[in-house]
Amino acid sequence: MIRIILALIFTIICFSASAQNQKPSDPLAHTYSIVARDAKTGEMAVAVQSHWFSVGTAVSWGEAGVGVVATQSFTNKSFGLRGLELLKEGKSPQEALDILLSDDEGKEFRQVAILDTKGRVATHTGKSCIDEAGHANGENFSVQANMMLNDKVVPAMEKAWKENNNLPLAERMVEVLKAAQGEKGDIRGKQSAALLIVAPEATDEPWNDRLLDLRVDDHANPIQELDRLLSVYRAYEHMNRGDLHVEKNEMAAAMEEYNKAMEMFPANLEMQYWTAITLANDKKIDKASSMLQSIYKQDANWRELTRRLPKVGLLNVSEKELKSLLR
Repeated sequence: MIRIILALIFTIICFSASAQNQKPSDPLAHTYSIVARDAKTGEMAVAVQSHWFSVGTAVSWGEAGVGVVATQSFTNKSFGLRGLELLKEGKSPQEALDILLSDDEGKEFRQVAILDTKGRVATHTGKSCIDEAGHANGENFSVQANMMLNDKVVPAMEKAWKENNNLPLAERMVEVLKAAQGEKGDIRGKQSAALLIVAPEATDEPWNDRLLDLRVDDHANPIQELDRLLSVYRAYEHMNRGDLHVEKNEMAAAMEEYNKAMEMFPANLEMQYWTAITLANDKKIDKASSMLQSIYKQDANWRELTRRLPKVGLLNVSEKELKSLLR
């Protein structure tokens, strides 16, 4: 009888150990990432790159006024939403992380980083994450990586974060990704990247609380493309500010913003077009017409759009002036 009981105990122990070390069937988002907070603005962000399709849909999670989470390696996506919910309940990042891992049989295959509105961080790199794997963290940031070509990636990311504190948060995050790739990054290569930034506090307009959400789902040089998209985003910030000035009839200020946008992307017809329309509304018909003729030569559909604008009040000119703009 004693032998039977001992055999049973041995079987249970073996089964338990096997369950803890069994490779999970979660998505293989092996990668490098950073969670961080801008000490000046309070904005929080996640940036990530991986040789995996659409990494931003699995790794990066954030909520304004709450925090951000990066969950990777054998990715347990639930850690994103559950981690944020635990922060909302008043848990610290470390408390939230401990709870998430407490009943996770695949925890040794996980890599997770959590950051809250106070800049506190908690990071976990499981023993079964594929080498090279590791993390480094401090006040307002954590960098983490697994399946890297070498052990230089994490130190390079930490250095880039600390050395670029003069940059806006978005650009600073991209510099960290560049530093990781500069040390050869993911052993498999490159495929996708993402950058998410949320506001330091939630508002009654949650649709505006996600400040930036850029994703490159499949690209030969995803970080380079992410950097390009960020530049486009900055240019359209100038366009949006210009539109606000137009609403207030502040035409000089509007033109200054539009010109800044066009300087960044001189070949962008959309930016050229609305600048020309603003000039027309400001009764600078000759200059507007000259710009529009150049645009029409590249794409005649813009001429048809010009015909449609007076009907909705976006182009306020006389019939004679409209003919000049359409010629």
